[in-house]
Amino acid sequence: NSKLRHVEKDVLIPQIMRDRAKELCSDKVQAFTKCCKETGFLMVVKCRQENTALKDCLVGYYSDPSFYEECKMEYLKQREEYRATGIKKKRQKLTSNV
Repeated sequence: NSKLRHVEKDVLIPQIMRDRAKELCSDKVQAFTKCCKETGFLMVVKCRQENTALKDCLVGYYSDPSFYEECKMEYLKQREEYRATGIKKKRQKLTSNV
């Protein structure tokens, strides 16, 4: 049964999308983080370029219908495994060097 509940469509699948997009845009995440650490209070002004690059990367994935479908299939697979085994797969926390 691949019917999705409201919470799955609006919360759980978007969470997978956010996590995967952050991984796929990790170079831009790191560049923005590095800029912020180096500039402190002036980050709003000085890191505008890094922030824009990061946002563009993330939004590119969020607005891609095929990426949504990919993440939906990943969610359905996890849901199927959970229903079969009763064991909830832990969401991987992204570890970063920042």
